[in-house]
Amino acid sequence: MLRAATILAVMPLIVVGADTEAGEAILRRIGDRPEREVRVFVSDEATALDLRNRGFKVALGDLSDSGHIEAAATRCFSAVLIAEAAIDGREVSFARDSDEVLRGWAEAVGRSKVSRVIWVGGEPQPDTSVPEVVSVDPRHPDLAERVVALDDAHSVP
Repeated sequence: MLRAATILAVMPLIVVGADTEAGEAILRRIGDRPEREVRVFVSDEATALDLRNRGFKVALGDLSDSGHIEAAATRCFSAVLIAEAAIDGREVSFARDSDEVLRGWAEAVGRSKVSRVIWVGGEPQPDTSVPEVVSVDPRHPDLAERVVALDDAHSVP
């Protein structure tokens, strides 16, 4: 039987909104773990190229395109959803407002069968059908460490 740590090591993680300050901090910390496939979803082409060169698997697109996010998150264990990317003023073509973007993310990760969502952002987050959902305040002094610890945990509260 595989141990939880072994399962997590082979199950990918996706970071949606990785082209934010919080996303970069999380990726710097997660990048120290070459045994784990890390996918990122960003909307900035220059950031996408940089992250690809750093070894991340990159999906580039409109953050309001829930179908694209669903495809990128397929077969991931965890999804880190950084709410700042939905409210920072970047162009979104498939949603009327940031609430609709966040609802799209919640639906996308549910459809992709992600097991754990780690929301980085304020409350409340949209409902999702994912079994484990936890949130982290983006002002947490050790944000990246907290997100990695939650991703590594056997289960989350």
